[in-house]
Amino acid sequence: MNRIAILADIHGNIPALEAVIADVQRQDVDQVWVGGDMVGRGPQGSAVVHRILELGWSSVRGNHEDYLLSFLKKKVPKSWLTQNVWAASRWMADELDPEAIDFLDTLPFTITPDTEGPFRLFHGSPKSHNDGIGVWTSDETCLEYLNGLEESAMACGHTHRPMLREFPEGVIVNVGSVGLPFNGDWRAQYAILHRDNVSSPWTAIFRQIDYEREHFLGIYNSTGFLAKGHITAHLLKMEVQTARPYLVPFLKWVEKKEIEPTYANLDPFLERFDPTLPMSQLLKQLEGEG
Repeated sequence: MNRIAILADIHGNIPALEAVIADVQRQDVDQVWVGGDMVGRGPQGSAVVHRILELGWSSVRGNHEDYLLSFLKKKVPKSWLTQNVWAASRWMADELDPEAIDFLDTLPFTITPDTEGPFRLFHGSPKSHNDGIGVWTSDETCLEYLNGLEESAMACGHTHRPMLREFPEGVIVNVGSVGLPFNGDWRAQYAILHRDNVSSPWTAIFRQIDYEREHFLGIYNSTGFLAKGHITAHLLKMEVQTARPYLVPFLKWVEKKEIEPTYANLDPFLERFDPTLPMSQLLKQLEGEG
């Protein structure tokens, strides 16, 4: 088993997933694994889960699986169950059908294939599925993660930005995002973990696949997600259109400013916001404002 396709962060985007499925079927891979966040941040969560179940692909648990389940179980602050800024999250949680909910609630934190010289898959990192590994992660932290594993390679997602970090001790591959990339390239992205033979080190082949993005954006309207999801759904649509993050920076900005997350405050945010900066710099930029 020397070619393994890994996709993550589908985020309720069926057209992007179907494009990746078609591409994977042309790549002569031995297995396909899913790195979590099948749901959340998009309107087709149940459809994505059912497609993964139909294909029989194994998956780990992402932060958005936990996030939507927490809404369904009402394990969120009471205000989140009524405020407009959380309307999109409530809509996406309510859209999940019983079979999808049961599947998501049984997902493991990490998985590894039963193969010689294997790798291990996480959504975020060995520390947490909310802990993203990117180009900003120090070599020391990467080595700490690798040295804590029996495996010589680690794959992950969460940041929505593909990345390969190679060390004598092993490799870390961030496979990017199928449904919501943040690297400025809107195409559906995934990776193939590859080695020449069982004694060779793993490396990564990154794939970028065109999909019917305008059709997907139309689903925001046809399902009622855009109208009922209020400003959060609007920001998520902007992320699909630009392949850049808007939602989390906006929420952090209004929190820092102690103002409401409303449409009225969106234009002032956009006037000073540069979505091309890495997330760590974005947060520093927001923290540095007067």
